Amino acid sequence: MTEAFLHLVALTKRYGNRAAVDRASLFVAEGEVVALIGPSGCGKTTTLRLIAGLEKPDEGEIWIGGECVATNGRNLIPSHKRGIGFVFQDLALWPHLTAEGNLDFVLASAGMKRRERRERIVETLRMMRAEGFAGRYPSQLSGGEQQRVAIARALIARPRLLLLDEPMSNLDAPLRGQLLEELKSLQDRLKITTVYITHDRAEAEPLAARVVQMEAGRIVCG
Repeated sequence: MTEAFLHLVALTKRYGNRAAVDRASLFVAEGEVVALIGPSGCGKTTTLRLIAGLEKPDEGEIWIGGECVATNGRNLIPSHKRGIGFVFQDLALWPHLTAEGNLDFVLASAGMKRRERRERIVETLRMMRAEGFAGRYPSQLSGGEQQRVAIARALIARPRLLLLDEPMSNLDAPLRGQLLEELKSLQDRLKITTVYITHDRAEAEPLAARVVQMEAGRIVCG
């Protein structure tokens, strides 16, 4: 087996008596795109939140880039130090900041100098074909435009791992297809290790090298 860049080992997360994630194990090679599919409530989003450090596992381990970042009830490496870009299902853009401001906030929080931030923002917005609405607020953007900004924000800090939580769920079919094609082209160019979750296998297959099935908190195939 190819050495895993992301490795989940018997990962478990409980809420009360219910196991949202139940001894789930997964490996993702460096540069690989893996789609995690399954019905609503099967544990996909919780799995991503565990990987990102937004939740703590009750049992099991999470390894990223050969380093154990979480184990048995403890996050050993905090979320902001894991090198992760996250696109949330609801996109979670900061409404009081423009598209450009959303990206700048990430870089400023990381301590990047203003001139370097500006260059990085221009480059990333151009890459996502979002430079034309850099000065608009999220409420002034269409669904597709918000999606481009959310992906740009996830990529702005040059993450080593990209997590996408059903990012196309609120888009109509033609726009979803267009953005998936662009995301595939972007991934081919950047080679970022990626976990993409969806309930739709037809959406996952064009983008992902491998499709993994999750049911009732367990990874059952893939």
